[in-house]
Formats: sequence, C-alpha cells, structure tokens
Amino acid sequence: MTSSKSLDIIWLLLMGITVMNAFIAENTTASAAITILVAISVAYKGRMVVDHFMGLKGANRHIRNWMNAYFYVIPAMIVFVYVFPETLAQWTSLR
Repeated sequence: MTSSKSLDIIWLLLMGITVMNAFIAENTTASAAITILVAISVAYKGRMVVDHFMGLKGANRHIRNWMNAYFYVIPAMIVFVYVFPETLAQWTSLR
C-alpha cells in the first residue's frame, strides 16, 4: 500500500497539473500542440488515479489494463477530433 505521505504528494502533483491545464485553457489559443499536451496530462492523471487512488496497481492485470486503456483512448479521441474535424464529420454524416 502506498504511504499517506506519498498519496499526499501524488495528490498535490495531480492538482498542480489540473491548475496548469486550466491556466493553459484560459491563456492560450487552441493548437494541436496544446491539445496534445493536455491529452497527455489527462492520460497521466488517469493512470496515477488508477494506480494509487483506486488501488488497482496490484489488481488483476486485465482489470487494470482496461482501466488504463480508458485513459489512453479518451485523450487519443480528443486529439483526433481536434486534428481531423472534417474527417470525423464525414465519417459520422448521415448523407
């Protein structure tokens, strides 16, 4: 089990990343690089939550892998939507 002090440090790191993402969102214009940076931070934060706060680091590897996959698929989809909006619109068009 992770010690209480380690959990506090991880929590502070996650809060710092969240504040950094909010600052970026408020003070920069959208770009592919910013979108990728935020998506990577979302994936990292998700992995830390799965490993340290959900207690899945030592769990069945299939359960852990499915949870981690969620935090890699969703950010990848966010980047895809930003980088290829026209392609996505064509793929999802009813015409």
